[in-house]
Amino acid sequence: MPVETLTYAELGARLAISVGAARSLAKRLRLPRSLSDDGKALVSVDVAEIRHRRQPRGRREAGNAGPPAAKIVVLQAEIARLEVTAAGHRADFERERERADRLMVELLQAKAETMAARETAARLEGFLRTSGRTGRSIDSDAMAARRPGLLAADLVAADRKARR
Repeated sequence: MPVETLTYAELGARLAISVGAARSLAKRLRLPRSLSDDGKALVSVDVAEIRHRRQPRGRREAGNAGPPAAKIVVLQAEIARLEVTAAGHRADFERERERADRLMVELLQAKAETMAARETAARLEGFLRTSGRTGRSIDSDAMAARRPGLLAADLVAADRKARR
């Protein structure tokens, strides 16, 4: 058969396809190309040897078997299902957030109680260190005698505060 030199537009007209499809076909078949004097691409082809049939529109998408309305209904059902799932996750999130807030409050209370207990322990240690010293005046002995009672009262108050 004779080899013809055609532009993409002429090739598309012969095969009843668009210019873009003709260009794509020429690339896919690796047909020899050259440029004409006016700058258009020319393709050397034997049209009788090309067994190309035009594909019907939409054939590429094999998953699109149903009408668009049916797909819309299916997608809306999927959206509704996902919204229900998201609402459940949101409820779980809110519940866990409230739980974390309560635990944070308890942790801060425990920290405050721990700091108070450390201060009291430090005062008791200070009392025990200073109570063994000699050479005090009478007034300091009276103060030293009262000091354990004050520390005990502080301990009882801290204990009551911790139980609240």
